[in-house]
Amino acid sequence: MKLDRKVCVIGVGMTKFHKPGVMDYPELSKDAGEQALQDAAVGYDQVEQAFVGYVYGDSTCGQRAVYQLGLTGIPVYNVNNNCSTGSTALYLAYQAIGSGLNECVLALGFEKMERGSLGAKFTDRTNPMDHHVKVMLEKQGFEQAPPAAQMFGGAGREHMQKYGTTKEQLAKVAVKNRRHAVHNERSQFRQASSLEEILAAPLVF
Repeated sequence: MKLDRKVCVIGVGMTKFHKPGVMDYPELSKDAGEQALQDAAVGYDQVEQAFVGYVYGDSTCGQRAVYQLGLTGIPVYNVNNNCSTGSTALYLAYQAIGSGLNECVLALGFEKMERGSLGAKFTDRTNPMDHHVKVMLEKQGFEQAPPAAQMFGGAGREHMQKYGTTKEQLAKVAVKNRRHAVHNERSQFRQASSLEEILAAPLVF
């Protein structure tokens, strides 16, 4: 979608990563939301809509999260799009501004993971990943490794085959991310890793 209006991110906020049980999602959302508003130097009463992304939560957790910032009656949209949830919420915020519908909106995201390996919640209906798993089975089989690791790992291998991408190039992404994380006090992992360390790490898939 091409929008004529210039859209800017004027404030950001981020919480520290916590172990499950330390903080609940309303508190996490309040922390990040207040940081973003302060960084933007705007009041919550200037926010016209909110797009709230999460995967593991009930259907209106977005409203509960935003209510921590205030009760102004704005529309709140819950965004659930698996690994692209955050970018989807941000894109919807971009559309709201770029289309001229709003002047100031909030994109907020949180996640409160369960302990242990992730699994399907509803076993009495079609799993939305069934087609993806079928293609994965046809292309590379299915192993005991976590499904997400097999899916993204398989995508990485396919990229290598199609474009000639090397293991070293993919490993450099992790090196770069770890290097940035050292300077971010809210990062989950704050230790730098060398290219050699990344390449020598245990193989998940």
